[in-house]
Amino acid sequence: MSEKTTALLRKTPVICLVAGICSFLWGSAFPFIKIGYDLFSIAADDTGSQMLFAGIRFTLAGILAAIAGSFIKKKPLLPAKKDIAPIFVLSLFQTILQYFFFYIGMANTSGVKGSVIIGSSSFVAILVASLVFRTEKLTVKKVIGSIIGFSGIILINMQGLTDGTMKITGEGFVFLSTVAYAFSSCIMKKYSDKHDTFVLSSYQFIIGGVVMSAAGLMMNGNVTASGISGLAVLLYLSFLSAAAYTLWSILLKYNDVSSVSVFGFMNPMFGFILSAILLDERSEATGIKGILAIILVCIGIFIVNKNKTVAKS
Repeated sequence: MSEKTTALLRKTPVICLVAGICSFLWGSAFPFIKIGYDLFSIAADDTGSQMLFAGIRFTLAGILAAIAGSFIKKKPLLPAKKDIAPIFVLSLFQTILQYFFFYIGMANTSGVKGSVIIGSSSFVAILVASLVFRTEKLTVKKVIGSIIGFSGIILINMQGLTDGTMKITGEGFVFLSTVAYAFSSCIMKKYSDKHDTFVLSSYQFIIGGVVMSAAGLMMNGNVTASGISGLAVLLYLSFLSAAAYTLWSILLKYNDVSSVSVFGFMNPMFGFILSAILLDERSEATGIKGILAIILVCIGIFIVNKNKTVAKS
């Protein structure tokens, strides 16, 4: 990209806009996955079908991303030999592990609870970037901003967290998906310096999708056609993955992991709102609680990004 475009992508308002679009798309995945399970008659304990459904979704997402990248670059988007290993590593964390745990976990918990746990992914990503990969420093403002932002997610979902139930294959698996996400963000940041983000994004989805589809078939998974509605949901889930992850990867290339990942606090905000509307998982977290939660999330994002150090490309 040109220096002008690179500088633009490092501006906080632009990061906020692009990350906001990504967060809306990812947030909508919470209810649409559950809607997809209903339309395709996939039971909560049918792990094979869940894996196959996820595999088909991500294979389509990778194909869509590759086609879009080819149009943008005006040439076929094909990986070079040096891209193969990074694609497989990224696919393992970003698609295979993250969504293996995510799909099964979401089938065994509510959209509300799932959105709360996913809300912790931003904080986990900051910890992994600072303590494991050591690509940036773990500062007091990052910790404070993350805690404040996460408190907003807890507040808006408080009613949905008080039923006293928890499952390892539900809430536990959703949390493990956040750990995989944190590692994938840091890995993408590392690889994007020397590899094309469009290539990494599209082909890691294709590889991950094929692996998950194969695993689903080996587990006797079955995904049968369910009419126009089912196809529309599947295509939307594929589109949101392709669009959101490609945009997110571009942001990670030019900014610190913490400066981008903190916007992930908006994912469960959108997830909560859309789950309440589409799944009728309503709680008492409305009115003043909703307003306070949004304020806390915004304050957390502001604190982490205040006077941020611009990452070098």
